Amino acid sequence: MNFTTIEGGICAPQGFSAAGIHCGIRHNHAKPDLALIKADVRCAGAACYTTNKVYGAPITVDREHLADGYAQAILVNSGNANTCAPGGVELARETCRLAAQALGVDEADVLPASTGVIGQAMTIAPFASGIPACAAQLAHSPQGSLNAAFAIMTTDTHPKQVAVEFTLGGKTCRMGAIAKGSGMIHPNMATMLLFITTDAAMEPAVLQKALSSVVPATFNQISVDGDTSTNDTVLLLASGLAGNDPVAADSEDYVTFVAALTQVAETLCRELAGDGEGATKLLECVVTGAPTLQIARDVSKSVIHSTLFKAAMFGEDANWGRVLCAIGYTPGDFSIDKTSVRLKSAAGEVLVCENAAHHIFSEEEAARILQESEIQILVDLGCGDATAKAWGCDLTYDYVKINGDYRT
Repeated sequence: MNFTTIEGGICAPQGFSAAGIHCGIRHNHAKPDLALIKADVRCAGAACYTTNKVYGAPITVDREHLADGYAQAILVNSGNANTCAPGGVELARETCRLAAQALGVDEADVLPASTGVIGQAMTIAPFASGIPACAAQLAHSPQGSLNAAFAIMTTDTHPKQVAVEFTLGGKTCRMGAIAKGSGMIHPNMATMLLFITTDAAMEPAVLQKALSSVVPATFNQISVDGDTSTNDTVLLLASGLAGNDPVAADSEDYVTFVAALTQVAETLCRELAGDGEGATKLLECVVTGAPTLQIARDVSKSVIHSTLFKAAMFGEDANWGRVLCAIGYTPGDFSIDKTSVRLKSAAGEVLVCENAAHHIFSEEEAARILQESEIQILVDLGCGDATAKAWGCDLTYDYVKINGDYRT
């Protein structure tokens, strides 16, 4: 299915406003560091979180506040991750109380999120002054979404947002999202910080089912550096203001909704992977011919996670042996005997491996293909019908520079 791409990000659906400001959480520069997303009505909510045993205090509060399946606002700070910080859970709860007062909603309907440096002490002071100021700037507009997208960034080089339009039960519905993520990306649940809004009418259980079905094929298939963040969170709110009948889990409308959510997710997967810290190339591995879906997913992620292969892509070196190596150490029972590998970009396509062995190709042609900023690695295992994708980026000198002095 194809859906109409529209402007507006998280403010594209009916009933959502957003804002982003600098409130002083970042002490060393004036980048925006606080964002608010508010719905006009109480929304059905769904979420997925990091599986890291060390996780941010806001995740504890999110789980409490979403226990009934409903929420109305999202509060996000960047610059300090509120993870392993003294009194972090109570601080997260206090920020929800401040947001509730400023927005006129129940504090249990506020979902906090946080990103930045881990283990640093936080104070309530910047939130106490910043939340009312941010609330005063809430806008149901493309600019409101963009301001929020800027405010949640850390080492991202640009804001990331998307919105689509689709039809459910004869009613026009919209879905919008913003995301941040550049480093510490190897999720096993969701991805970095990602917030999705829709005006479709959905019951909480159906909404959670939809999100949980999309996450494994999209957000879990990104890897920038192999580190699973302590703060990975995806939150999805549905206002129901489009006026469609609530979507049943066994209906055609549910299939349409999941397809729209998948398109939004895949768009952001490409944005996030392509903006990996220091990256110069987006890598997309497409695996076909796998015996099972899980093997297809695991193989595609092994390839884009391989440090050696990522370095080869930075050097524009068609070292296909590193692809085969990554395929070979992927868990699962499958044969590699019929495996073929192609490298593809806007400049063309070249077959470099056939039947798990070298295929004669022009190194000059391959180098020209690898000069592009987006590279596809097409792997056919030749032993089944399952297919999957994964997204990553090349490994550059700048990645080490960025992370060598991240705290400064």
